[in-house]
Amino acid sequence: MKQQNVLTVALIIALGGFLFGYDIAMMSGTTTQLEELYNLNSFWLGFTIAIAIVGTIIGTIIIGKPAEKFGRRKSLIILSGIFFISALGSAFSIGWGMLLFFRLVTGIMLGCISVVTPMFIAEISPAKKRGQLVLLNQFFVVTAIFLAFAVNYFLVSTIDLDSWRWMIGIEAIPALSFFLLLNLVPESPRWLINHGRYEEALSTFERIKAEDPEEEVRIVKESVKQEEAIGHAKLFVKENRFPVMIAIMIAAFNQLAGINAIMIYAPRVFEMAGFETDISLLQSISVGATNLLFTFVALFLIDKYGRRTLLMVGSVGMVFFLGMLSKSFFTENYSDLGGYGVMIYLMGFIAFFAFSQGAVLWVVISEIFPNKVRSQGQALGSFTHWIFAAALIWGFPVLNNAVGGGVSFGFFAIMMVFHFFFAWKVLPETKGKSLEEIQLEMKRK
Repeated sequence: MKQQNVLTVALIIALGGFLFGYDIAMMSGTTTQLEELYNLNSFWLGFTIAIAIVGTIIGTIIIGKPAEKFGRRKSLIILSGIFFISALGSAFSIGWGMLLFFRLVTGIMLGCISVVTPMFIAEISPAKKRGQLVLLNQFFVVTAIFLAFAVNYFLVSTIDLDSWRWMIGIEAIPALSFFLLLNLVPESPRWLINHGRYEEALSTFERIKAEDPEEEVRIVKESVKQEEAIGHAKLFVKENRFPVMIAIMIAAFNQLAGINAIMIYAPRVFEMAGFETDISLLQSISVGATNLLFTFVALFLIDKYGRRTLLMVGSVGMVFFLGMLSKSFFTENYSDLGGYGVMIYLMGFIAFFAFSQGAVLWVVISEIFPNKVRSQGQALGSFTHWIFAAALIWGFPVLNNAVGGGVSFGFFAIMMVFHFFFAWKVLPETKGKSLEEIQLEMKRK
């Protein structure tokens, strides 16, 4: 039996996050061209961008049972193959309707992948490294965001006509790579135990070099038996009330920071501050680089200082920088800090978001649910996340046209004040605990 380091396995699975991140940021470079090509007003431009997010919501709803029935690995193989086709379909669209259809399919695949990927990594990871390994998913997300901004700038600078097609089509390359590499990883051992395949689970623990494979199997089997003794595998029951509440709240606050709306419309935010389109795209690269750098920092902090500490520190920083952005747009004073105030405030917000909410969200959601309903719980968190994302992405250009950027950024700042108290008073700490130990704490809560 060929052995693999668990880090290698996690890196391959985390490529799902790369697809997720690239698609989010890539669309920021297409907005101006699509607006002109299809003669879209702010409402229909928002709809065109948000259609993939609508698909993502659908994906989070439908993936729970298939991922539980067919397994994490097989599900991701199928999803990445369909994503490859939909990316090419979007790039070669011959009309707005065709583009919307393939963007919807792309979104559905992203929704499914966003549920399965962090859950899969959490289920193969040892407790002491789980935060760091699950965070690899987010690290790949932000790496892809940075690369998407850079690729968009390069394509706009070198291709005069329909560069948006290249922006979308390029994501077929990582999709195909993900599809091929998934054949090299084992199935989730916890999923195998849930389905009574104990020998295969033992082999998987041995393959990824677990410290005590037989003890790992025994602990998970015991946890599953306790769950079965309750007599159901339903998510919305009294025993799961606390983790359900945590998943909904942490996912909602993640988007109420305004991150996806800001990422997708970053070039427009800079244009609102008076920068030219090409300079706005270039400055968006700095936003992506900041996101990447501070997510990398979080890799070394999340298992040392814990989830709650990162969230609370991040909240304070986000409130300050979002408040400064709001002030700049309310006063229409863009000359702060030598004319680069908006860019610096935006980068400051991204930095604090990246090592707090950006790093912690999917780690916490992947940890807090019992084995029997983990796929359903992960789907619930993703569903909540993308419902709020769709509303904000669709509504951001409309809101800015109606009341300006000051109100938008002020609202996001107020939400982060509430988020601080949620992290401080409500969220339990999960660092260094096995998934089974966390379940015992959830039951006590």
